[in-house]
Amino acid sequence: MPIHIAGRARLLGDDVNTDYIITSKRKRDTLDEQILKRYLFETIDPAFAASVQPGDVLVAGRNFGCGSAMEIAATVILAAGVRAVLAKSFARSFYRNAINNGLLPIECDTNGVAEGDRIVVALERGVITAENDTRNERLARVELPLVVDEILSAGGLVEHVRRRGQAATASRHPALVPRR
Repeated sequence: MPIHIAGRARLLGDDVNTDYIITSKRKRDTLDEQILKRYLFETIDPAFAASVQPGDVLVAGRNFGCGSAMEIAATVILAAGVRAVLAKSFARSFYRNAINNGLLPIECDTNGVAEGDRIVVALERGVITAENDTRNERLARVELPLVVDEILSAGGLVEHVRRRGQAATASRHPALVPRR
């Protein structure tokens, strides 16, 4: 299923740690992302969560999602209505957690993006594109591996497995078949 997102760029810097996304003190109280979304990036900007609009796109520098490997960082971003993150690079565990939860992580040069620019992201037929509509610039065109495309198009790994069934997925992707 094609995915189309259009929204405001919300700028962040380099080395955005998962504890900046959602602080540890909040995770001690609950892991319910519907509650935690109220505290998104509160250590960086206490007003950030209240200002997020569905369709906004996070735009960051290098090493986005470093720190703890807890998937709650990705799910809180999604719960806030953000479906895509553009960054120069991602921490490996955050990148996988994002894909597994249906959040689009897009590696690209984010230098020319300004706060509030209109960003358009699409996932169609295994290709993610990202454009800065405000500046009429292409930011990314990424061809995805088949399994990543299927997971993101389904909205995450759980829904992908639910739709396809574990056996069907394994038969199409030999690397997922357990050794006997």
